[in-house]
Amino acid sequence: MLTFFSARRFHGLVAFAAFALLAVAFYMEYQMALEPCTLCMLQRIVFCGVGLVSLVSALSDSEELRGSCAWFVVVLCCAGGALAIRHLYLQNLPADELPACLPGLSYMFEVFPWQEIMQAMVMGTGECGEVSWTLFGISIPGWTLIAFSCMVIVNLIIALRPRKKMLFR
Repeated sequence: MLTFFSARRFHGLVAFAAFALLAVAFYMEYQMALEPCTLCMLQRIVFCGVGLVSLVSALSDSEELRGSCAWFVVVLCCAGGALAIRHLYLQNLPADELPACLPGLSYMFEVFPWQEIMQAMVMGTGECGEVSWTLFGISIPGWTLIAFSCMVIVNLIIALRPRKKMLFR
């Protein structure tokens, strides 16, 4: 019996939200001409991972897999939230304290080892400190932090809820 407030439906909702947020990000990039910084790109990757894992869980019949997916989404959202917090920190630094801007990613992939590229992406650059868009006074990383927090709450509820023991399937 499928109840209205089932883990499967909530994971479907989380997957939809993650993919909708990615669609908004691409709209902002290609229609509004807002160039994403490295931290924005990493947050997009996390949203993609959250969407894919939640979709797998929503399409699965296994309660055990659904619980594992919920914990994995919690970990992904915590990582995404940490990236958003770092991004907000950079946006609130004075201009003279911002880290230096880096060359383009395509150049970095050609010249630098991948460890240095990942470190530079996670630490952010001067362009990450620029606030290019707000809604109700909250910048893009602020909204992503809110989204990651909501997704953590939903997935903690899914992961910690008691499971039914079925003798026969």
